[in-house]
Amino acid sequence: MQTIERYTLADLENWAEVSREVNPPIRLGVFGDPVAHSLSPQVQNAALRAFEINTQYARFHIRANELRSGLRFLRELDFVGINLTVPHKIAGLTQIDLADESANRCGAVNTVRLHDKKLIGSNTDAEGFCRAIRSEFSIDLGDLRVMILGAGGGTGHAIAWQCALENCERLVLVNRTPAKTSAIVDRLRPFFAAPRVLGPVARLEAVPWEESAVRAQLADIDLIVNATPLGMNPSDPLPVPARLLAPHHIVFDCVYVPSKTALLRAADEAGARGANGLSMLLYQGALSFSIWFNRDAPITTMRSAIAL
Repeated sequence: MQTIERYTLADLENWAEVSREVNPPIRLGVFGDPVAHSLSPQVQNAALRAFEINTQYARFHIRANELRSGLRFLRELDFVGINLTVPHKIAGLTQIDLADESANRCGAVNTVRLHDKKLIGSNTDAEGFCRAIRSEFSIDLGDLRVMILGAGGGTGHAIAWQCALENCERLVLVNRTPAKTSAIVDRLRPFFAAPRVLGPVARLEAVPWEESAVRAQLADIDLIVNATPLGMNPSDPLPVPARLLAPHHIVFDCVYVPSKTALLRAADEAGARGANGLSMLLYQGALSFSIWFNRDAPITTMRSAIAL
């Protein structure tokens, strides 16, 4: 019997009964809310089949107030690991036993592996994003001036850190809650101490999510990153007004369902290059697979599973 569309916390609580006839057994998955849209099962199950690993990967609809219980159940079950997606990446850091350098640095966890009933957290979003930018646009992060919309969330945290590690030319963090970004700015400031950009603009800034503040920055920005879920629903507002986009901009939308978000359509109309988050999903998923199984992921097989 194959896995159902998604499972819940109640299913995990009664896992022996719920999963009794599921074959191969589910020993990997993704916790999220929402999670029905996730393409991680397609990516990971293709990799598992390629290596003939007798395991399935499934979706788990786990709400924010259920994360602690969900992870506690995993300790007692024969799971290899789990991915964490919205809204669990930052909260996940406080719910695990050990965080590696990637997770501690980003302040967010998206990959957990189990070892002796201990939960060990990593972050593959950061490196996955870096590889996606190189793959989609044939350019390195270090050569770009970057604006992150939604820098206070788990994905935004990870991307901000990767931009700093890659020594990007400039980094502007945009968030609705200034307190969330001020802490990140304090931690990233040492990376941006040296002058690289010609002219008077600061290399590292946090600005409020207001049109006037965003507009004032965009002349000195190459890459605009939407690190929020805005765009998943047709009724969502654009994360940045279409009129502010210009041909020199590169737009990366971490959302991948739908594949052509309103933001990417606006980028097209402005003459800007754009890409959705499928390539980031692919690369962070491949890195997760390597963490769980200590081997290189079959990236071509995983890419074919989502027709990237």
